[in-house]
Amino acid sequence: MNYATKEGTFAYLKQYPKYSKDFYRFNGEFFISSLGLGTFRKEPYREENYVINYKDSVKMAVLNGINHIDTAINYRYQISEREIGEALQELFAENKASREQLIITSKAGFLPLDFPFPENPYKWIEEEVIQKNLAEKEEIIIDQHCLSPKYLRWSVEKSLENLQLKTLDILYLHNPETQLGYVDYKTLLKRIEKAFTLFEKLVQEGKIRAYGIAAWNGFLYEETHSEYISLGDVMKIAQKVGGKKHHFKYIQSPFNLGKPGACNFSNQKGPDALYYTLMQAVSGYGLHLMASSSLLQLNLFKGKFAPKVGELLGTSEFNDVLSALQFARSGNALSALFGAVDPQHVEDNLTLAYLPSAKNENIKELLGNTHAL
Repeated sequence: MNYATKEGTFAYLKQYPKYSKDFYRFNGEFFISSLGLGTFRKEPYREENYVINYKDSVKMAVLNGINHIDTAINYRYQISEREIGEALQELFAENKASREQLIITSKAGFLPLDFPFPENPYKWIEEEVIQKNLAEKEEIIIDQHCLSPKYLRWSVEKSLENLQLKTLDILYLHNPETQLGYVDYKTLLKRIEKAFTLFEKLVQEGKIRAYGIAAWNGFLYEETHSEYISLGDVMKIAQKVGGKKHHFKYIQSPFNLGKPGACNFSNQKGPDALYYTLMQAVSGYGLHLMASSSLLQLNLFKGKFAPKVGELLGTSEFNDVLSALQFARSGNALSALFGAVDPQHVEDNLTLAYLPSAKNENIKELLGNTHAL
């Protein structure tokens, strides 16, 4: 198989009998580790971001129980995808992992450029996107975001090339709310519809298994915000283009101690037209939530956590990073992502594999909000 399977991922988790039964979750299609390795790195223009290699961290993760690897074509100008591809091929060649054991996800929507960073990025866009008829100029927002179906197809096929894979387990439409303010909401929904129509074709072609939306604030804002996206509207589009058996199955959204809105802010209408938290709405629509930015790009650690945080999360004996990750993988999150260039950080974070998840009532007490979970 060229994708994650129930049998493959079950065989994978059986290699780690000492881990807590809570460390792996089953979504009906595969077993996935409740921690996933992300490969985003902020400050992309810094040269060190290209000298540092994620390969060893990817290997450390896969060889020690993390089978969820997340990336995007624009992360470090395609370098993150390529390094993941190299790591996976080495693991496969050494028979230390198989494709069926791993959930590999990427995203499409941003223009990735390429490394080394072009001297004139506008020229790159003109030559690589517009002149190749992947998109019209007006379809490119602020010289960085594009939802043209032709461009999205190119992006997916380029990601597969970078990753040296035939199929992505999950493809996310990347931060579509980026376009709001430059196009109106109805126009964005029409663009999402065209994107989902393409994604259903890519499923049929075997290039992706399922798709979703990875948003930053789009699903978390109040309904009146200019960049708000209604999950209900997106579900209607998925059902329109894919019918009852559509392959829109995942939402990726920030969920962390500094940004807990996914589980304590009721801003999304569910199937019954009542308002719920994002976590509740995702569950109500039969979708799955992946928690991104679990450590809020390290901004959570400007001060030491109060002792009560560790007490409620069951992580009093450990550091604040583990407490933050314990929170992020709680609630209805299927898996929580963290970034790590240093393999030692991956190993350190895997301490959580031995611990049970935090109790829902403790999360609720920690947030002090009756809407939580």
